[in-house]
Amino acid sequence: MGTRFLSKATLFKYGLNWSPMYRKSTAKIIDVSPDLLHVKMKLPISWRNKNYMNSIFGGSIYASVDPIPMFQLINLIGDHYVVWDKAANIKFKKPAKENLYAEFLYSENELEQIEELVKRDNEIEIVKMVQMTNKSGAKVYCEIEKTIYVANKEFYKRKRKNQDRTSIEP
Repeated sequence: MGTRFLSKATLFKYGLNWSPMYRKSTAKIIDVSPDLLHVKMKLPISWRNKNYMNSIFGGSIYASVDPIPMFQLINLIGDHYVVWDKAANIKFKKPAKENLYAEFLYSENELEQIEELVKRDNEIEIVKMVQMTNKSGAKVYCEIEKTIYVANKEFYKRKRKNQDRTSIEP
């Protein structure tokens, strides 16, 4: 309903920024391209996210990145798919004592490949890599790999229904 009055990019940006679960990460979405293929995020260092060592708490770093690749993909590929976060791997490179930035990118080619693979295999997993850097991008403080599950919605419903049946039977 909101897309009748606002663009998807505007809804994505402000919807996430105003969401209580995302606000607690202390991060902020600062830019979303009109086609949703490019999202920029800033995690400012503040008293709300500093740890005992005066660097950004690792939980805030991860929470700032966690929902974005999945939300972005859901909005890019549409209602015919089920999209879930499946796994994450985080590698801290150095303590972050300055504001952090991240960019989340999908390409048209990548989206076409996802759709083709799901059409062929019904379900797939993709891995997205995100780097948390300083403003210039010269220093990498953290790398996060997100594994995302994507399935054909009808296939997923049948799969869940069959799983529910087999879990009930002795």
